[in-house]
Amino acid sequence: MKWAIRFSLSAVVLLILLLIGALIPVRLSASEFVQEEQYCMAEAVYFEARDQNFLGQIAVAIVIRNRMKNKRWPSTACGVVRDGRYWKGNPVRHKCQFSYWCDGKHERPAEKVAWSRAMNIAKLVLLDRISVESLSKATHYHTLEVKPLWSKKYRLCAIIGDHKFYDQNVH
Repeated sequence: MKWAIRFSLSAVVLLILLLIGALIPVRLSASEFVQEEQYCMAEAVYFEARDQNFLGQIAVAIVIRNRMKNKRWPSTACGVVRDGRYWKGNPVRHKCQFSYWCDGKHERPAEKVAWSRAMNIAKLVLLDRISVESLSKATHYHTLEVKPLWSKKYRLCAIIGDHKFYDQNVH
C-alpha cells in the first residue's frame, strides 16, 4: 500500500512538473533561434517556390525578410510565414499569408536538393547577404494564375518566374 501511494505521489509530482514545463516558454539560444528562423524561411521558399528559378526563390525569401522589417507583420520568419487565422490552435485552411502553411498538407520536404537550396537561400537572405533592387520594398506576391483583390491597389515591383511581386505603395 505504501508503495502504491509513493508511486502515485511520484506520478502526480511528475505530471505537475510536466505541466509547469509546458506553461513556461523555453528560451532558445541565439544559434537555435537562427536555425529555427532559417528553417521557417526555407520551408516557405521550398513549398512556395521550389519549382521556380534561383531568383524566384530568392524573391520569396526577400518578401519574408521585408515583412519581418515591417511593423504590420511579425518580426520573425516563423511568425511571418505562419501568420493567418487559427481555430483551436490550428491554421484555418486557406486563411494564411503563405498558402502552404494552411493547405491541410504535412510540410515534409522530400526533395533533398531543393531543400538544401532553400536552406542556403534562407541563410543568405536572413544574414542580409543578398538583395534584389526591384524587390527592396516587396511585401506581397502571388502566382500568375490568380489575381487577388489586393493586387489592384499595390505597386507591381517585378514579375519573376510564375510570380508577381508588389510593394505596399498604392499606385
